[in-house]
Amino acid sequence: MIRIQAANNPGGATIAIDGQLIGEYVAEVEESIRKSLEQYNDVHLFLRNVSHIDEMGHALLSRLAARGVQLSATGLYSSHVVTQVQATQVQATQVQVTQVQLALSSRPGRAKQ
Repeated sequence: MIRIQAANNPGGATIAIDGQLIGEYVAEVEESIRKSLEQYNDVHLFLRNVSHIDEMGHALLSRLAARGVQLSATGLYSSHVVTQVQATQVQATQVQVTQVQLALSSRPGRAKQ
């Protein structure tokens, strides 16, 4: 079971969820976020009382973080999952920056420093 509550703020929206972020409910949460992203640049997903997150839920959180959705949570379990997702996003960004730097430094005609 999942409960999804949306609140519009000046310039953004907060989606709060309670329950389990698992298989059958992932699409509902994703649809709520998608609708908010159509209207606002600043969207925040708050895992308020989430007791379980399965692989599909983890994947959703990763996709949302990559799209710039702010994630936060209460409770040890949900907070840990959000922290993991955010750390993975930071690592992915660092890898992309390194790849761009390498590509730029290996361009023909570029003076070596």
